[in-house]
Amino acid sequence: MTLQDLRYLVALVDHGHFGRAAEACHVSQPTLSTQIKKLEEQLGVTLFERTNRSVRVTAFGEEVVSRARQILTDVEAIAGIGRRVSGPLAGAFSLGVIPTLGPYLLPWLVPALRREYPDLRLVVHEDLTASLLDRLMSHRLDAALVALPAGDDRLDGLALFDEPFWLAEPKGRKAPGKPVVTTDDLRGRRLLLLTEGHCLRDQALSLCQTPDRDADADFRATSLETIRQMVATGMGSTLLPAMACGEVRSRGVTLRPLEEGVGRRIGLVWRRSFPRVRDLHLLAKTLQGHLPEGVRAAPPVEPATP
Repeated sequence: MTLQDLRYLVALVDHGHFGRAAEACHVSQPTLSTQIKKLEEQLGVTLFERTNRSVRVTAFGEEVVSRARQILTDVEAIAGIGRRVSGPLAGAFSLGVIPTLGPYLLPWLVPALRREYPDLRLVVHEDLTASLLDRLMSHRLDAALVALPAGDDRLDGLALFDEPFWLAEPKGRKAPGKPVVTTDDLRGRRLLLLTEGHCLRDQALSLCQTPDRDADADFRATSLETIRQMVATGMGSTLLPAMACGEVRSRGVTLRPLEEGVGRRIGLVWRRSFPRVRDLHLLAKTLQGHLPEGVRAAPPVEPATP
């Protein structure tokens, strides 16, 4: 029995499906299935009831899973002891970040962290929100930068900053005569959107009050830069977060701000059982002290009690 076996076990319970659990653990489904089967053989009991449509944990399995979660939490705490002794924000730290944020925030944040915490070894993983939360709960990330709310009551978090949205349109389009875009102006409007799974896509559809099934299916991008280029060619309009607008104005795109308060709130989230909460507050405070232009800091981050 290994720690990795316990991680597979917890992932299978959390996802209720071998395929999704294997994907969350970044292994093949046969690998995960084999390890779960070996674990059952070692324990001499059945941990899961399997059917063609579902996987359900048995009563004995529930007790094993509960202890597995505690073991993984304890191992994490033990690893954190050495880091606390060596100083704040020292050693390896795995940070997740959503793709619509990473390219614009990390160039500011990483140099600041290197200056203030030279013993920190930051490992960054960029992915969609759902995948980042899966990695958090399977103990493969320490924390993640995502749009709030994260929608998972197993997490704690800190609000970091508010990022307004801007409407990006092709240059040369007839001037609308309104310097600020209201939510009424967006209602029913079709925009160039990111692919499914991006929280920014869901926010844009919500602002336009457009059901996902009615969204324009002619173009789906995986990055804001691709969408920006398509806007510049005259293909359509889109919503951009403020940090993604830095170099847009000179590239065939006209920008107009949305009305006050329309945007997204970015926060740092982590498992409630994570033992290094003070480090998370230090990370958040450093980030708030080095925000790029165009965003507004959330209420100040207070230091955690050691």
